Amino acid sequence: MKVISRILAATTAIGIATGAFAQNVTMKFGHVGNPGSLFEATVDNFAACVNDSMGDKVEVQTFGSSQLGKDKELLQKLKLGQVDFALPSSVMSSVDDTFGIFEMPYIISDRDHMRRVQAELMDVFQSAANDNGYQIVGLAENGFRNITNNTRPINVPADLEGIKLRTPNGVWRLKMFQEYGANPTPMAFSDVFTALQTGVIDGQENPYAQIASAKFQEVQKYLSITEHVYTPAYILMSKKKFDSLDADIQAGLTDCANKTQDFTYEKAAELETSLLKVIEDAGVEVNTADKAAFIEASAPIYQQFADEVEGGQAMIDKVLGLGNPG
Repeated sequence: MKVISRILAATTAIGIATGAFAQNVTMKFGHVGNPGSLFEATVDNFAACVNDSMGDKVEVQTFGSSQLGKDKELLQKLKLGQVDFALPSSVMSSVDDTFGIFEMPYIISDRDHMRRVQAELMDVFQSAANDNGYQIVGLAENGFRNITNNTRPINVPADLEGIKLRTPNGVWRLKMFQEYGANPTPMAFSDVFTALQTGVIDGQENPYAQIASAKFQEVQKYLSITEHVYTPAYILMSKKKFDSLDADIQAGLTDCANKTQDFTYEKAAELETSLLKVIEDAGVEVNTADKAAFIEASAPIYQQFADEVEGGQAMIDKVLGLGNPG
């Protein structure tokens, strides 16, 4: 009887331990950001918030520098359950044309404008994500994008004529730079440094945080401040995975995502000043482009979006209207 009692006690202990362990879900967050990037800071902040507030239920582990895959691979791995979170940005316009609104040049003027767009249109973006099997847990950012290259300073769109320019995998960015006269080449972010170094491409366009953390200043001669597109980033899960979580975990993840957005906006504004200096100090020649010329040259892209995307013109009007809070 003593032996049986011990076996029962041991079995119960194992059951309790297993039950307690099951409460702690380990979740992987993959992203393409390099060390020192805004993506890394964003993901680390989100993970720290979740682990501090829900450590008894959820642990988020972070994997940067495309360790778990490039953007398109991460989107696929979310659906396969191989990754729990990703932080896509421009690539979302290839998931659904709705996200292409953020590919329209100069449509977002600043972060306050972005917050107003988020407040008014988040249901539209969430619906588009859900329709494609994803759940937006929260928004962060990639930032305002600028052009670097090894050919010449870019002051007006005509200066891009013939320049081989890397773009993200998004149809509207491709169309935009084709309209400007460049020779755009979609390429995964992790491949860009080597392509620049070897002359496969002449240039690329990214926010300062991505340029500096990827050390593009070491292989580029010119930085032209165009701020042609503001790209949000999306703290993204598969809808299936998100829906499978308990309501309190869903709420906790959403709360941390909202807090991370506040952190990211502050961090991004700070990096815009400090990292421009890093790029300049590396010997890159910096010029401020003629934004009015770029805005004028962007009219055909807006027209294409209005013509090709259902409800495109209404969305353009709505977003532009939110640019002026008065």
